[in-house]
Amino acid sequence: MAPGNGSSVTQFIFLGLTDQPDLQLPLFFLFLVMYMVTVMGNLGLLILIGLSSHLYMPMYFFLFNLSFIYLCYSSVFTLKMLINLISKKNIISYMGCMTQLYFLSFFVISECYVLISMAYDRYVAICNPLLYNVAMTPKVCSSLMLGSYFMAFAGAMVLTECMLRLTFCEANTINHYMCDIMPLLKLSCTSTYVNELVDSITSGFNVIVPSITIFVSYVFIFSSILQISSKEGRSKVFGTCSSHVIAVSLFFGSISFVYLKPSSAVSMDEGKISSVFYTNMVPLLNPLIYSLRNEDVKLALRKTLPRWF
Repeated sequence: MAPGNGSSVTQFIFLGLTDQPDLQLPLFFLFLVMYMVTVMGNLGLLILIGLSSHLYMPMYFFLFNLSFIYLCYSSVFTLKMLINLISKKNIISYMGCMTQLYFLSFFVISECYVLISMAYDRYVAICNPLLYNVAMTPKVCSSLMLGSYFMAFAGAMVLTECMLRLTFCEANTINHYMCDIMPLLKLSCTSTYVNELVDSITSGFNVIVPSITIFVSYVFIFSSILQISSKEGRSKVFGTCSSHVIAVSLFFGSISFVYLKPSSAVSMDEGKISSVFYTNMVPLLNPLIYSLRNEDVKLALRKTLPRWF
C-alpha cells in the first residue's frame, strides 16, 4: 500500500533512545535482559493461570488477558528497539510504521479497559460479596473482555486512519525508538490540527474515563474496607486489591504524562523516557506485582511447580 495522501516518504529513520554510540551496546544488553524477564514472567503467569484450577476465578481471567497484552507489547516494540540498538540504520517502512502505531494504540487502550474490568471485579467482591457469583459470571467476564478489545480496535483504527491522511514530504527522521503519535505529527508537512483534536478526544476518553472509573471504584472499596472492624480482616481484604492499585498507578501515571499533556509541553526526550516505562518497565513488573503480593498466585505456584519438576 502506498503512503497516504501523496506522501513522498516511503520509510522512516529512528533516532532511537540515544545518539551516543558508547551507550548503545550497554542499553542493548539491559533491554535484552528486561525483555527476557518480561517474556518469561508473563508467559509463566499465562501458563500458571491456564493450568491451575485454583486460579479459575474472574480476577485471574482478567490477569490472564493483561499478561497477554504485556507479552504482545514486548513482541511489537522491544524487539524492534533491540534490533535498532545494534543496527547501523534504524529504518522502518511507512506501512510498517503505521502498523506499529496501530498496535501501540490497540494495546494501550485495551490495557486501560482491562484494568477497569479488574477494578469492577474488586468492587463487586468487596462491596457486594453476596452478589459476586451472580454479577461476575463467565458470560459477564467474557463480555467485559470483548468490550475492552472492541474499544481498543475502534480507538486504534481512528488514530491510525487520521495519521494515514497526513502528508509526509521530506523529513523522515523520528526522534523516538518507535512510531508514536507525537513524533510523527512533528514530521508532517500538512496541518495536524484535526489529528491533534482527534488524538486529544480519543486519548482523553480512553485514559480519563477509565482512570476516573477506577478511582471512584476504589473510593467505594476503601470505604467498605474501613468499615471492617477487625484489623486483620482489613489487612487481608486490602491485600486482595493492592496489586491492582500498584499496576494502575504505574500505568496511568506514565501514560498520562505522554498523552494528556499538550504536545508543546512534552519534549521528545521526556516522551521517550515515559514510553520506555509503560512499554518495558510496566510489563516487566506485572508478574512480580501479582506473584510477590498475591497469596493465591503463590499458593498456585507451590502446587504447580512440584508437578512440573
